[in-house]
Amino acid sequence: MTLPRVAAFTDTYLPTVNGVTYTVKTWRDRWHARGGRMDVVYPRSSHAPEDGEYPVRSVPFPFYEGFRVGMPQVPNAVAEADIVHAHTPFSLGMAGQRLARKVDAPLVASYHTPTGEYAEYVSVTDTVEAAVQSSAEHYERWFLDRAAVVVAPSAEAAAHVRNSVGADVAVEVIPNGVDTDFFAPRPDDDFRERHGLPDGPLVGYTGRHGHEKCLPDVIAACEGLDVTVVFGGDGPAREGLERRAAEADVDVRFLGFLDRAELPSLYGTLDVFAFPSPVETQGLVALEANCCGTPVAGVDAGALSDTVDDGETGYTYPEGDVDAFRNAIERTLAERERLRENCLARRERVSVERAVDRLRDVYEQVS
Repeated sequence: MTLPRVAAFTDTYLPTVNGVTYTVKTWRDRWHARGGRMDVVYPRSSHAPEDGEYPVRSVPFPFYEGFRVGMPQVPNAVAEADIVHAHTPFSLGMAGQRLARKVDAPLVASYHTPTGEYAEYVSVTDTVEAAVQSSAEHYERWFLDRAAVVVAPSAEAAAHVRNSVGADVAVEVIPNGVDTDFFAPRPDDDFRERHGLPDGPLVGYTGRHGHEKCLPDVIAACEGLDVTVVFGGDGPAREGLERRAAEADVDVRFLGFLDRAELPSLYGTLDVFAFPSPVETQGLVALEANCCGTPVAGVDAGALSDTVDDGETGYTYPEGDVDAFRNAIERTLAERERLRENCLARRERVSVERAVDRLRDVYEQVS
């Protein structure tokens, strides 16, 4: 069967490392491996485009270091798309919407992030923040209602689209999926030595250091425990996180951005992946950790309520309860071997191949 030609529009792409970039790139690679074509339109950056990648003019986003805003342009090379897939409702999502109308192609919209959650980045007061959040949801509803279908990475995210955003559109749940060939247990006895990490239990997180992810809670929950806290990644909250670490009664190490090739080694070296973020639409890094055999101590909020199977792949705790977070970490440490076996037994359930199977079905439904 001939696969449809897809034009994917995204406001974030390589070299930026985040869940959206990972998903767009991985889905594109898997789509090509199946004989299809999925072109990507993204803001111009330092990334050297490959065949089928089309950067458009961009400017720095003043409120978030490292993020660029692409101009809402439609490259001529994607004008023959059978399906347009927008991974953003904003600038390049608007360009995708315009292309879909022009060529009479179905518009599929992925709902990766509730934009209202990031209101604090562009707000100076609580009143302004509330107004930005309200406006964001109104705009999201307007954009999503013009799609043939919305793709959400979890049941929690789908419920948010239906109930909070109030979009009157079909919503399909397609987890982003994990590359289980890459994220797998890999013995790497040298990882600790390469990064100067001590012996003993390691509790850690890797990903974007955003204010909304509540990362200081990891430090607070580990104070008094005989562990080392490890942070991989970077972001606007890192400076405050380092100040908090300097005052804490626990050893905290910052590794910065790691080469992607090192991520399985990091996950596999950690004893517990700590994830206090209540705003996740899936929590892909938690699933990557699980696929490497590392259980998660995560907040019982947002998509993590479903991503972490309490008592099976880790333990959850009520949002904002640092003492309960500490207990979840201790239980996960104590039961690590049993939880590890459960994590490894469930790897294929969350594979990207299964996700792309579902994506193909959705594309067929709207074609």
